[in-house]
Amino acid sequence: MTQVTDHGGGVRSLRVPIPDNPLGHTLVYVVDTDRGPVLIDTGWDDPDSWDTLVQGLTACGTSVAEIHGVVVTHHHPDHHGLSGRVRQASGAWIAMHAADTAVVRRTRQARPEHWYTYMAAKLAAAGAPEEHLAPLRRARPRPLPGFSPALPDRDIVPGELLALPGRRLRAIWTPGHTPGHVCLHLEEAHPAQLPGHGRLFSGDHLLPGITPHIGLYEDPEDTTVTDPLGDYLDSLERVGRLTPAEILPAHQHPFPDATARVGALLAHHESRLTDLLTLLAEPLTPWQLAERMEWNRPWAEIPYGSRTIAVSEAEAHLRRLVKLGRAEAVPGGEPVAYVAV
Repeated sequence: MTQVTDHGGGVRSLRVPIPDNPLGHTLVYVVDTDRGPVLIDTGWDDPDSWDTLVQGLTACGTSVAEIHGVVVTHHHPDHHGLSGRVRQASGAWIAMHAADTAVVRRTRQARPEHWYTYMAAKLAAAGAPEEHLAPLRRARPRPLPGFSPALPDRDIVPGELLALPGRRLRAIWTPGHTPGHVCLHLEEAHPAQLPGHGRLFSGDHLLPGITPHIGLYEDPEDTTVTDPLGDYLDSLERVGRLTPAEILPAHQHPFPDATARVGALLAHHESRLTDLLTLLAEPLTPWQLAERMEWNRPWAEIPYGSRTIAVSEAEAHLRRLVKLGRAEAVPGGEPVAYVAV
């Protein structure tokens, strides 16, 4: 049975399952407006997830056909996956930050073989061993999950109120997890009168018990060197200054005291950077660094796909250390190794 939680003030959430994922579900929020309900995120494009969303909306006293709009916190498939089906069923608009819309557009145009080639090259440059590269090099082109995401038809403009009749929902640009991730500040009194300023739909930016993945994001055709971890830390401080009364995240559960959670995450990443500097007493490639970093399980138990994600996170931390002048690339090596300064 679909679990619906009423958060008061015309806001409810549905637990939409994510297939074969330890996160379990995405919290899809249903926000009442004068023009009909608006969804914040939609969940993974999967038959069970779709059925759960449909049943949940029925339990809320509405239906997919009545959805007025979809606000997407970021482009990942557990958030944006069902947006296209919702639009087909209702005629709803879909809004996303332009930076993530650009990722969606590239994804829709990309051929699977191009993605495999690109990933193999990036991982080779990071020092991945041949046994990790071989499956990518021999992979046969086939449709990949999330490679046909719906193209949004509205831009979310940072700092502006969204066009939700009867509500005050302001977009806060919070890059880091993705380049166009947004949080959404509901600038209305908390229904339970909790101290603070409204409520914040935080997507994956601010979660109560886990840290979001911070990897690399960039256009394969663009040579710009991004700093996702730096973006994320700046975004955390921006959210902390809002002092919302309650956080409504996309995973786990709502929680108060955003300031304390922001402080804990900032301290976590600073501690992790310090630990990496200790590891970088000797030159290490990003792959070697990922092997030695602390994860939620030993490296030998991390599955293939998660190792790729871990290396991306190691590279994001390396870029931050290089930008801060605390580490540097060792000249002349291939793959490139890094060492603490």
